[in-house]
Amino acid sequence: MTKLDPDDGYAVLINTFEVEPDHVDELIAILQEATEGVMRNVPGFVSANLHVSDDRTRVVNYAQWKSRDAFAKMKDFPGAGEHMGKAASIAKSFDPVIYSLRFSDSKR
Repeated sequence: MTKLDPDDGYAVLINTFEVEPDHVDELIAILQEATEGVMRNVPGFVSANLHVSDDRTRVVNYAQWKSRDAFAKMKDFPGAGEHMGKAASIAKSFDPVIYSLRFSDSKR
């Protein structure tokens, strides 16, 4: 797995999905498939983690890229939009990608 260089910029994506408890496993499977099948093949992808709330009504997807450009390329990578569409169809609501995107492009 690629390591983040603290002197380079980075992009962090945080998506929070609200979901019915009986759909959590399906949502997690889709998000894991997106990570393993799409994101890990995009140059500049660093890591992704999924967290499920204790009551199984929220899933948080946290992912990092080495740069804003690497993240932009992920959105156009074959299959990325399809996975997000599947995830959105299961979730009751979620934070949109752009709203949840945090960038740090400054050098230290």
